Formats: sequence, C-alpha cells, structure tokens
Amino acid sequence: MSKKRKESAAEKGFENIEEVLSSSERFIEKNQKAILLALLAVVVVVGGIIAYNYLYKNPRNEKAQAAIYKGERFFQNQQDSIALFGNGNDYIGFENIMKDFSGTKTADLACAYAGISYSRLGNNEKALEYLGKFKGGDLLITPAVEGAIGDVYMNMGNTDKAISHFINAAKKANDDMLSPIYYNKAGFAYLSVKNYTKAIETFQMIKDKYINSPQGQEADKYIEAAKLQQTGN
Repeated sequence: MSKKRKESAAEKGFENIEEVLSSSERFIEKNQKAILLALLAVVVVVGGIIAYNYLYKNPRNEKAQAAIYKGERFFQNQQDSIALFGNGNDYIGFENIMKDFSGTKTADLACAYAGISYSRLGNNEKALEYLGKFKGGDLLITPAVEGAIGDVYMNMGNTDKAISHFINAAKKANDDMLSPIYYNKAGFAYLSVKNYTKAIETFQMIKDKYINSPQGQEADKYIEAAKLQQTGN
C-alpha cells in the first residue's frame, strides 16, 4: 500500500472515530436528563441499602441479641414460663422478642426456644406451632429443632412422624456426635411400637457407623434386647 493510501485509510479511520464520538455526544445531550435520573436512582438505592443496614438493621439486631441474652439463661435453667413471658422487670420474654424484632435471626432463634419451652410445659400444639415456624440454617440448632419436633410427636403418640423427624435430624446434623443421638431416639421409637426389625437395623447402623459414640458403644445391648423381644412375640 502506498504512503498516500495509508494516509487516506488513516484519515477515514479518524473520521469514523469522530463520527462515533459525535453520535455518542448527541445521544448524551439528547438523553442527559434521563441518564442523570437513572444515575440518581442508583445512588439513592445504594445509599438506602447502606443506611438501612447501618442505621436500622444492625442496631436492631444488636438490640434483639441483648434482649434474648437473659432468656437463654432462663431457658437453660428450665424456667420456661419466665423464658416465654418475661420476668416483669428487665427481660421481655421470647414471645415479645418474636414480635418486637420480627425478621431478625434472633427472633427466629426465639421461635425455636419458645417451641422447646412449650414442649417442656406440656403444650404440644404451641410447641409444634413455634418449632414449625423456625427457619433455621444453623448447623447445630436446625437438627436440634428437628429432633425437638420428633420429641413432641412422641409425646402426642404419633410415633411414625416422630421417627421421621428423628431421622431427618440425624441426617441434617451429619455429625459423629449428634447424629447417633437422633438415630438412637429413632431406635427407641421403633421399640416402643414393637417394630423390632427396624429397631435392630437402626441400632446396628449406629454400631457400624458411630462405634466411638456413647450410643455406638451401647448399641449391642439394645440389639440383643430387641432380638429377645422379637423372638418372644
């Protein structure tokens, strides 16, 4: 290509670039107001999210955590009525925490505590109501709530549902310490309805898979007991 042709091609290239830039400038000038409004909307949304988190959500979560702290102590001491309804002084109770701080993780935790408290007080319907509302996600609390639902169903005489929840709790825990606890509950539930075959299978599985757990160490005893009861019937 000759020097003149190269220069001509370069000039055309510059003309094309100038044309694109000119077109872009015209677009911006024509739509300047809409573009500014769109940018302003983005700034407002991002600013709103930041403000919500720092000025409302985070302080609210901190207040909720402070509110439930004493309730956890009452719960651990099995002072369930106080844990649920407060002490009339400096603790408002799980019921009010769920209402006052709804939407927070602390309110969800209060739901789990309330369900177990109602279960210990013998109110199975309320226990299932609150335990069923628990959203969960925590690797320790979620299996515990599932297991607690199993306990409530056992109290209500619904062994099939209880076993289902015990097994789900064991699977959700997926842990060498917690899983055998829930499988053990399932084994005893099978024994309670004289399903000795399933009881033996369950205790055998605990022995095979969780031999180092307390439940694994005792599994042989319950396997033999189930076999004796099975042959005796």
